[in-house]
Amino acid sequence: MPASEALSPVQRKSRYAGIFHTLDGCEARGWVCDLSAPERPVQIHVLIDHQQVATLTCDVEREDIRHRLGVSSGRLGFRFLIPEAFIDGQVHVLGFRLPDRSVLPVMFTEKPGEAGEECRFRLNSGYQFISCLDDVAGGRLRGWVQRRDPFTGELSGGCTVLISMDDAPLMQAKADRYRGDVAGVVGGDPECGFEATIPRHLRRSGEVELRVTVLPEGRDLEGSPLTVSMLDDRTEEALVQLSETVDALYREIATLRTQMNSLLRPRGYDLGGYDRWARAYYAQLRVRVAERRELRASAAGRRRKAPLVSIICPVYRPLMSDFVAAVESVLAQTWQNWELIIVDDGAKSPEVSEKISEYCRADRRIRAVTLRRNKGISGATNAGLKEVRGDWVAFFDHDDLLVDVAIETMLQHAEGTSARVLYSDEDKIDADGIFSEPNLKPDFDYRYLLGCNYVCHLTMVRTDTLAQAGELRTKYDGAQDHDLLLRLTEIVPASGILHVPEILYHWRKTPNSTAVTIENKEYAVEAGVSCVRDHLKRRKKPAEIGSVLGMTLYSVRWLRTRQPKVSVIIPFRDQPEVTQECLRRLLTLTDYPDFEVILVDNWSVEPSTQSMLRSACRDSRVRVLRAEEEFNFSRLNNRAAEQSDADYFFFMNNDLFVEDESWLSRIVSEAEAGDRVAAVGGKYLYPNGRVQHVGVAVGPEAIAVHVHKGLPGDQSGYVGHAILTHEVTAVTGAGMLVRAEAFRAVGGFDEENLRVAYNDVDLCLKLRSADWKIIQCNEFVATHHESLSRGSDDQQMHEARFFGESQYMREKWAESRFFARDPAYSRFFSIGKLPYHDLRDPLSL
Repeated sequence: MPASEALSPVQRKSRYAGIFHTLDGCEARGWVCDLSAPERPVQIHVLIDHQQVATLTCDVEREDIRHRLGVSSGRLGFRFLIPEAFIDGQVHVLGFRLPDRSVLPVMFTEKPGEAGEECRFRLNSGYQFISCLDDVAGGRLRGWVQRRDPFTGELSGGCTVLISMDDAPLMQAKADRYRGDVAGVVGGDPECGFEATIPRHLRRSGEVELRVTVLPEGRDLEGSPLTVSMLDDRTEEALVQLSETVDALYREIATLRTQMNSLLRPRGYDLGGYDRWARAYYAQLRVRVAERRELRASAAGRRRKAPLVSIICPVYRPLMSDFVAAVESVLAQTWQNWELIIVDDGAKSPEVSEKISEYCRADRRIRAVTLRRNKGISGATNAGLKEVRGDWVAFFDHDDLLVDVAIETMLQHAEGTSARVLYSDEDKIDADGIFSEPNLKPDFDYRYLLGCNYVCHLTMVRTDTLAQAGELRTKYDGAQDHDLLLRLTEIVPASGILHVPEILYHWRKTPNSTAVTIENKEYAVEAGVSCVRDHLKRRKKPAEIGSVLGMTLYSVRWLRTRQPKVSVIIPFRDQPEVTQECLRRLLTLTDYPDFEVILVDNWSVEPSTQSMLRSACRDSRVRVLRAEEEFNFSRLNNRAAEQSDADYFFFMNNDLFVEDESWLSRIVSEAEAGDRVAAVGGKYLYPNGRVQHVGVAVGPEAIAVHVHKGLPGDQSGYVGHAILTHEVTAVTGAGMLVRAEAFRAVGGFDEENLRVAYNDVDLCLKLRSADWKIIQCNEFVATHHESLSRGSDDQQMHEARFFGESQYMREKWAESRFFARDPAYSRFFSIGKLPYHDLRDPLSL
């Protein structure tokens, strides 16, 4: 065909056509054609780091392009070797410019079919790689790769991989997806995974060879190349029908059915694609709210009173477009019985003041309070509170947005409860209307609230309760809402504070807002420390308060008075070096005055173990309980607890090494300071410094998962969950402080049904069901060499036992509200996949 007919409309606007399509090791390849003179090779300019480094003639024979364009000459291609000066381990940018200085498109971006203007590269010599090509399912290719520095030995992610199909380059992908499972096993950077979708038009029938190599070195990943079958849409549709037939007639062919279903697996959701998830979620939210509205309307009995909700909105020099959007989001509420009280704080903007007046004239539900002098956020809010007429008060910032069903949803959840305070989940919205950074919250958690104002938006409070709590206090400006919430906890029981598990509020991201950076409001950090300290003083809870990482995250160090006795219980079998090191650290790195160590010797046989025990018993704080029986973690711990008169037990693996002298003081103080705290867990790191345990989430999908596994130990995790102390539904038995009274009341560990796995989770669920609390204390940090003590459940010899214990847990806790929906873990996050990252399908909520 003529060259002009082979080009897209965009290409036809230029006299040049071409692409930069491959970077293979140090060699860049592509092609360019001058459409006005296709027989004449084109000269192009090579730019690295936006500086010209060479001029290149495109005279390499490319018969494939000649046929495609229908031109007479095939001298259209180019090859360019990266100069040695840029093979230095640093990140550089490579691009090409045509003779008219326009950009030569880059066509091997992370999104197939989308062109870029340049590509980033980093070339090294001597790197080694550890990697794995996991699988191909539903047209998606998954794997991971880490690069080992030959000089430091450090493992890092973020590699670029080239995916080829039948030796033809298909796309490049960045291996920077979070893979905590990989970091937990091999160490290194957890951001080392990749996932690429094979374009649908390439999912042809028959086998294809997929090859994944690391760029620029060009080394194959472990498991590459991989020969697989790719199916087109018609085949997939036929497989669905076949799967239904097989399921009905041949249920015994389970393996075949699983394989077919995996081929049809839909694309999942995670925080990286939150905007896509949010738009699907909001559509489903509106459906759920409408269904509840219909049920309420059809319910028998007298007509219910529709509560009036007073929405307080202090205004101080907002961007007009943001302010208008905020007010319009109130006007769009499906709940009609509201009043909006706009407080013009200082009336600094005539334009804004006039807009407020315009809104008041247009809708009688909108009223204005004008302050001639700027009183700040607390003063302005207080002025608005004096004007409220409603049953409830909602707090609303002047540039944020309410979801259209926000007020109605809050009231639907409050109806029929004794709630006095309501709070919902929230996310952020930028200038382009993109949703991001959701704050998906747990049910009410007082201990977490001491560490940060996780409640934030949207908050609604009963008007009479708010009057009892008192006005906002100007001395806490920047943390005035945190102070108010803490004061509300002083007059409202935990049962009266209701979490509405829906995302109802959009916090706007602007350059000067705390939604973007806390650096703009450093005073908020100081105010937050003060409001937490003053709250605890009022509650007569002595404590030292400090900021964590210079952010509005707070540490609480309780100043204990009582020092109850603690028995540290350590089951072990041989491994004398490991046990001895664990014991040495306990005896030399524990400043707590009243503790003992019970070593539960589970039939050790090595002479060196006996020598170690004789030496250990010279310390009066150590005693040995001999148990010559098969390994049963539950029974070993129960036997030791039976022989102890301590107020607390600290159940401990022999491969957990403490590092801080105050470790036991911290967790005992945590248990003593809270109301009905039965168990306290710690923050346990792998020897490489990455997280092994900062709490356990539970649910039918996976029974129990360690959240934030593989996260660098100094990172805060999702909304501070890896660095702040908070409530959880379960903690690991590798290091768990348990109140003796509570332990005995629920029957201890289940030694009949859970001999090895899940006994710690089961104990925690029993405690939660008995109205006790479980605390994850992230100020207690220790190193855990996980399963050094007994090995892994993944080994074939343990599979049958592990399967039986898993089934028992699912059956036992199937009806438990704590197991069905973990109150300490958002219902929006998946438990079966990557915690605090992968999101559940909105259709399944």
